[in-house]
Amino acid sequence: MEKLFQFSASRIQAANLTFKRYMLERINWNNRLIGITGALGVGKTTMLLQYIKEHLADVPAEVIYVNMDDLYFSNNTIVDFADEFVKRGGKHLFVDEVHKYKKWSQEIKNCYDYFPELQIVFTGSSALDIHKGEADLSRRAIVYSMQGLSFREFVELKYGHIFPAIQLEDILSKASSYISTILEKIKPIKLFEEYLQFGYYPFFTEGEAEFPIRLKQTVNHVLDNDLPSVENIDFNAVHYLRKLIAILAEIVPYKPNILKLSHQIGISRETLLRYLYLLEKADLLMLLKIDGTGINKMNKPEKVYLNNPNLIYTLTDSSINTGTSRETFFFNQLRVGHSVNWAEAGDFLIDGKTIFEIGGKNKTRKQIAGIENSFIAADNIEYAYQNKIPLWLFGFLY
Repeated sequence: MEKLFQFSASRIQAANLTFKRYMLERINWNNRLIGITGALGVGKTTMLLQYIKEHLADVPAEVIYVNMDDLYFSNNTIVDFADEFVKRGGKHLFVDEVHKYKKWSQEIKNCYDYFPELQIVFTGSSALDIHKGEADLSRRAIVYSMQGLSFREFVELKYGHIFPAIQLEDILSKASSYISTILEKIKPIKLFEEYLQFGYYPFFTEGEAEFPIRLKQTVNHVLDNDLPSVENIDFNAVHYLRKLIAILAEIVPYKPNILKLSHQIGISRETLLRYLYLLEKADLLMLLKIDGTGINKMNKPEKVYLNNPNLIYTLTDSSINTGTSRETFFFNQLRVGHSVNWAEAGDFLIDGKTIFEIGGKNKTRKQIAGIENSFIAADNIEYAYQNKIPLWLFGFLY
């Protein structure tokens, strides 16, 4: 255990507090069992270490950070470790990448039940499901889903310009007042183009030229490791998932012909729907549905998108469709805190009440003419006019 304490202390000490993700202030850190899920590379580990360094540095003996890929846990259980930790005065246990430990749900539950004085915070793959496994943690854990960088966060991380997040209602009612403040500091259109290509994952700071390589490695890791560890799928399933994502990357946004696509890949209709659902859970796809009933009940989505524009630029071999990139960005950013569904008129229905049409600077209201509470999110414009709002401004929602 001494080595784990040393490793923990060194990681906490090295944490950089300059830039902090949006989720850090949204979590109620007073809860006794907290789960944080999210795609590989969105900054979950950094956020944990930042919180510890800022709030628990004065009680170093009471806190420890451990990663489940440490060899220590190949021969020792989480419960036994927690028991020894508590006996030494431990009160805050931070467990990173919990999905890499086979019986994580049962042991986290046991730790919660056996050690009432212990706070446990764990992170896991976005595909993690606390309702599944050997123990249902849904009644014990408060779970937060962490997304990649918003456009606002990208601007702060790369260029150091700090802006507050803006509520959707304020964007719709008084966009111009926020835009004037933003334009005093940045030229958003140029930065927005950068964000679409490489700004969703914080690891772009490790080298923009190498970003596509790192992102492909991330996708492969999710397919080869994260999904199999969470869903207990075999090599053949991973092969079909990789084939599916490769096909979809070239044709999104795809209004699926499920039977045709299943034949093309060589799997059944039911298996295809399940795979679409798995890739959505893993934050590789977004599925646009008519309502919130979910594809897990075997109802096909109306449209299929890659999860974010960075994936389009990295995984698509053909030329990038600007319209696809725009719609993907809007869907991706709005899904944080809002429901996004298919609309009969327009591109998206937000929170069941607001229609949005996505397009370029010359986009007209033709598709949404006569529809109340409808807006155009337009690319390549700086200012709002009536119900036409710059697309980039929706990247300031979180």
